[in-house]
Formats: sequence, structure tokens, C-alpha cells
Amino acid sequence: MLGFAALSPAYNNATNPRLLPFLLRLLCHLAQHGLCHKIAAVTYTSALIVGAGSGLSASLARAFTKAGMKVALAARSAAKLDEFVKATGCKAFNCDAAKRDEVEKLFADLDAAQMTPDVVVYNASYRTRGPFIELDPAEVAKAIEITAFGGFLVAQAAVKRMLPRAQGAILFTGASASVKGYAQSAPFAMAKFALRGLAQSMARELSPQGIHVAHFVIDGGIKSARRAEPAASPDSLLDPDAIAASYLAVLNQPRSAWTHEVELRPWVEKF
Repeated sequence: MLGFAALSPAYNNATNPRLLPFLLRLLCHLAQHGLCHKIAAVTYTSALIVGAGSGLSASLARAFTKAGMKVALAARSAAKLDEFVKATGCKAFNCDAAKRDEVEKLFADLDAAQMTPDVVVYNASYRTRGPFIELDPAEVAKAIEITAFGGFLVAQAAVKRMLPRAQGAILFTGASASVKGYAQSAPFAMAKFALRGLAQSMARELSPQGIHVAHFVIDGGIKSARRAEPAASPDSLLDPDAIAASYLAVLNQPRSAWTHEVELRPWVEKF
């Protein structure tokens, strides 16, 4: 490679009027020698949000729609999303993510509607709390099935469709319990730890095949109509729109600098 001085004797003089022509020649030189790499932006067209509701999922749907994506929402009761669907133009589908046949039907319906997703967000979760020796095994199993096993079923169906195109993104919504098991919250910790492990394994296997897998640790309470922020503590709860902006930022990352885990918390949250 030629030295800067060989390209222009005035390379180190920022006030020299020949600086701009020098920079243009430098860029051409780098391009000719393959030293400038084009950052290819991945364009996503269709998103699926599983475990949809009025909180974070709604913010994600609005953000994805604004970014130009068609958005499908999946919930055990799609009827509860009617008002949101009318306001945004999204489509809602019934699906219990912990049941394989319902997940397979969901993706078949999306294929038929020409909405096969190249972005999938898994938000579904279920928790039960209590002293360890008093926990109901059936409820513990339900927490693991919905929070973790459902994530596996949805991700597997999505990846089968993404691999032939060598492109796609799977985003998992975690929690504080993904990295820390709290007292009297064993079922949720078990389930969220499992989901995080799934995300890590998938990322290591699928990233080289063009599929971006990321896990988001939502470390704090999310602001909602039912959970108001104390007037004396502004920004002490996570704003769902701000969380959605972070998801979108990860989606827009060039593959030369992919993120596989993000921690999001309010500025005053202890960790």
C-alpha cells in the first residue's frame, strides 16, 4: 500500500485546499486495493411476534411496521388483539407456542398468507412463584413449556424456512431471571436460563449460516398502563418503546459486528 505522503505531500495539513482531492484519491486507492469493505445492510420484510400483548409486543409491532415490515402477532387468544390489529394493520393468529401442532399450523398459515417471517421475536412466558417445597410440579412444567420449550418450537419452525435463504433473525426476550435465580422463583429461573442457553447454542451454530440470533436481558420492570412510573422517580421503569428501539438497532447491525446478547435496564436499576 502506498504511504499517505506518496499520495499527497499535504496529507497532514488539514487547512490545505488540496486536502479534499487527496482524500478522494485515498478512498479510490483503498477501494482499488480491496481495503474498503462495503457494509451490506440486511433488509427484513416480515416479522412474527409470539406471545403478543399490549406491552412490549405492541411497541415492537409498531417499530417493525414503521420500519416497513409486515407484522404477524401470535397469541393464545388472538381476539384480545383485535383493537390493536385494526389500529396498526398487523395480522393476528391463534397459537399456543408450547404445542407443536399449533406452532406448525401457525407457520403454515403464515406461508399461505405470504408472510413467512424473516424476523421472529419470542416473548411468550409463564411464571409461578412460591416456597420451593410448595411448588406445584404441573405449574413448574407449564412455566418451562411456555417460556423455554415454546421458544424452541417456534425457533425451529422459523429456522427451517430461513436456512435456504441464508438470512433471518431470531430474537428472544429474557429477563433478570435469565442470569439470576431469585428466591421463591425457581420455575421462572429454570425456564429463562433454558431460553438463554437455547439462544447461545443457536447463535454459535446458525450465525455462520446467516441467521442472527440475539437474547435480550430485560433487567427491570416495564412501564405500562397497569404499572405506572412513580412521579418522584422518572425513567425508573423500562419504556417499552425504548426497548423496541434497541431490538430494531440489533436487527440493523451489519453482520461484521453482530450482537448476541443485550442487557437493558433503567439507569437507576441496581445490578
